[in-house]
Amino acid sequence: MKKKYFGTDGIRGCVGEGQINPEFMLRLGWAAGRVLGKHADSRVVIGKDTRISGYMFESALEAGLVASGTDIMMLGPMPTPGIAYLTRTLHAQAGIVISASHNPHNDNGIKFFSSEGKKLPDEVELAIEKQLEQPLATVESKELGKAFRVDDAAGRYIEFCKSTIPWVMNFRGLRIVVDCANGATYHIAPYVLEELGADVVAIGAEPDGLNINDGVGSTHIEHLQQAVLAHGADCGLALDGDGDRLMMVDNAGRVLDGDDILYIIARSRMANGGIKGSVVGTQMTNLGLEHALRDIDIGLERTKVGDRYIMEMLEKHGWTLGGEPSGHIICLDRTTTGDGIISALQVLAEMHSTGNSLKYLANNMEKYPQLLENVRLSGVTAEEIMASDSLKKAVAEVEAELGASGRVLLRPSGTEPLIRVMIEGQDGHQVEILTKQLAGVVRGLL
Repeated sequence: MKKKYFGTDGIRGCVGEGQINPEFMLRLGWAAGRVLGKHADSRVVIGKDTRISGYMFESALEAGLVASGTDIMMLGPMPTPGIAYLTRTLHAQAGIVISASHNPHNDNGIKFFSSEGKKLPDEVELAIEKQLEQPLATVESKELGKAFRVDDAAGRYIEFCKSTIPWVMNFRGLRIVVDCANGATYHIAPYVLEELGADVVAIGAEPDGLNINDGVGSTHIEHLQQAVLAHGADCGLALDGDGDRLMMVDNAGRVLDGDDILYIIARSRMANGGIKGSVVGTQMTNLGLEHALRDIDIGLERTKVGDRYIMEMLEKHGWTLGGEPSGHIICLDRTTTGDGIISALQVLAEMHSTGNSLKYLANNMEKYPQLLENVRLSGVTAEEIMASDSLKKAVAEVEAELGASGRVLLRPSGTEPLIRVMIEGQDGHQVEILTKQLAGVVRGLL
């Protein structure tokens, strides 16, 4: 069955539009409680990022869950991966995250974690959607749920993050700039690093409800680059609004994206006992990463864009490491979901154990030039374009010209009427010419 409300990463949109309103959130909380809270001692944890609308949706979800007879534990502002962790350790039936991740403050959304700290299976999301169609009925007063505040949520998660690297390790002598995107990690990430001995400069750590992701964080990396150079730091970490993405900056101000970070972690794992199976990337993962991993006897498997699909492939094969260029890194040997802070700690641990700079660790991988051009559709569907024999022939010709040193990716956008044309290869000039050539073929079919 096709889902009506849930997308690949929960329910998200502009506040006050569509389902992103208090009335729907009340009903969603009730429906989730009815589906997830089937045991007498059922409880659900709720956390949020720092956007102002989080208070409104937190209250609405609380009311709906209580009306269904489900107890709730309120975490307050917490990174998404922290909510996943606390869902497990508090033995809750589910965790609810109120966040729109890297989006601006006027967006918000809801996503759920299972009792295992993983994203809900499709069948559970479908069951919640089915329950949403039923009339809301409040349980008897004696069966109403209760709400509790978890006062030490931040401290619990800080200790967990620190536990993902050897306890004897410390970062004394390292100056690190951390950009918290004025989001959910503002009271977590700086303290994790300080307690591990680092000299920390925190920026983007003064949320006011409106400034989340506003010119800071992993989607505005230039702010961190400037700060690293200004403070003479060894490196910089840029998180997004809910803390599940990571970008890094070396001491020269060079940006390291998710592919760079994934390579450093994979190489570290290989040097310290090996890595289980292959690394999982997506269709957008740079070919340079694939070749660099191959050189150290690690395979790369690709899946559709989205950390949900990376997780599915990792779990299917029993593998442990995957990620996206956007900075979603999943270390299943450390935690259950993408976690920006924990990913950063794995890189910092490698710097500490080898004595090498971040710049040195990233130099072993050469990323290939990659160009993306979007072609907006008009009067024809993406399916019709993708089925065109002339387009298939043009793609084959470009692939033949690139050979083993490049690749072509054509894919319809999942949210807009677009065909995305992406080509990468060792020769940047050739990539530019071929991208324009193939995009022209697509436009000729409109």
